[in-house]
Amino acid sequence: MPDQDLLAGELTLTGRITTASNATFLGSIGDVQVVYKPIAGESPLWDFPHGTLAYREVAAYLVSEAFGWDIVPHTWLREGPLGEGMVQLWQEQDPDHPAVDLVASDQVPETGWKQVLEGQDGTGQMVALVHEDTPALRRMAVFDIVVNNADRKGNHVLAMTDGHRHGVDHGLTFHSEHKLRTVLWGWLGDSLTPEEQDGIGRVNKGLDGGLGQDLAELLHAEEIEALSARCEHLLGAGRFPAPSGEMSAVPWPLF
Repeated sequence: MPDQDLLAGELTLTGRITTASNATFLGSIGDVQVVYKPIAGESPLWDFPHGTLAYREVAAYLVSEAFGWDIVPHTWLREGPLGEGMVQLWQEQDPDHPAVDLVASDQVPETGWKQVLEGQDGTGQMVALVHEDTPALRRMAVFDIVVNNADRKGNHVLAMTDGHRHGVDHGLTFHSEHKLRTVLWGWLGDSLTPEEQDGIGRVNKGLDGGLGQDLAELLHAEEIEALSARCEHLLGAGRFPAPSGEMSAVPWPLF
């Protein structure tokens, strides 16, 4: 379906995702399945300006495109049955092969996975938070650092059947203050690969051109300046950062 049809075609609601903290609906535009989050359904937050989450979701898509890694599914702003909101192409994930998981502490795989933390579940059993050790998920971790993602939960990582990994739910991004909260801490201290550094460089260069102009319609100037500063710092350090500050380094709940 051409982009113009996605912008102007009738958006029909087909269901609601009741586990989401903000109003989130399933819908369709013709035969294309989408997710729709109206701005009017956003819950007020103490640390993010009210009514801006949809714009941040679109900004995250634009940065994903600048990276060139296809992390965020196609996302745009448009009018819908409940007013203007974010619309995103629906992704059918593989439920049998999650990229992030909780496993018994004595069953952490020896290879192919990274352990992030360990704790007790509701029954008192020791469990470990793990995620796969793949280039696709590393790229998502780099993306989260750059956009300052404050809410990378495990179920915000969509494992596709072909091995690709999509990230969704990017309303809590681009704050000018450090807000990184993620379950993807497995590469803490590891050196960035040349491919990862090139991706960061593309984003940073784009901020002086078309990307910066597009983001100026969605974010505050200080948030774009902070985005550039994160790119510069990450390129200068050349490695995945450690958690910093007094706030939790992981979101809650984890999934």
